[in-house]
Amino acid sequence: MLHICYLCLPEIIFFPGETHCQYNILETTMSIIRNAEASCTKCGAKDNITIYRSINVSENPELKDKVKDGSLFLWKCPSCGQVNLAKYETLYHDPDKKLMIWLLPDGIDISEAQMNSISLHAKAIGNYTLRLVSDTGSLMEKVLVADAGLDDAVIEICKYVTKMEIMAKTPDKEMAGNIASSVFHFYSVQGEGPDRTITLMYPSEGRMTGVSIGYNVYEDCLGIMQRNPAMKPGEGFERIDSAWLESHIR
Repeated sequence: MLHICYLCLPEIIFFPGETHCQYNILETTMSIIRNAEASCTKCGAKDNITIYRSINVSENPELKDKVKDGSLFLWKCPSCGQVNLAKYETLYHDPDKKLMIWLLPDGIDISEAQMNSISLHAKAIGNYTLRLVSDTGSLMEKVLVADAGLDDAVIEICKYVTKMEIMAKTPDKEMAGNIASSVFHFYSVQGEGPDRTITLMYPSEGRMTGVSIGYNVYEDCLGIMQRNPAMKPGEGFERIDSAWLESHIR
């Protein structure tokens, strides 16, 4: 499986003349596949590529791994061979896990009424997790967390706790400051049951560094969530990230 570094993704591509997709209730149950024109970031050559306005992994299960490793959003320029990252809006839907993730890149607007309509539909189906992300890496991470059977809000607390612990054990103030400004990402879960370990990744000195934490850390962070009901995400499309957590711990 191809693993893509969150920091090393190619320059992002916009699609001239493309507007965001107007989803209706039916389209949340199906994959919407279209063609679009994109320009290579290296040589400027234009090419027609496939984009996915909606991704239903029950209808098209082969797409899930391509979302998880990021390859669904990459295209290779036929003129110069440059690998580019396509940036566009899409709605990821996993009916089996009752999960919808709306990838809405910065600069692309969507009507609140449309988002509320999809939220109400998901609520009527029952017990859906709805998330809003602005970049491909965050979409990949949310899917990985869900497939590991973990709660993404609890994972955000795990990231914070782990970051604070690493900083406390780092005597070099400049290095500790760099860690403080680093973005931590969920990577994987190893093992079974209470002996599981969770691996997080973060950039350090120009490369990605992994740190493993015991499942007991996850359970402790889950306890923090349960003792603070105000932290529980709402029923609509919520943006659950470090900024969300900071809003609760200030």
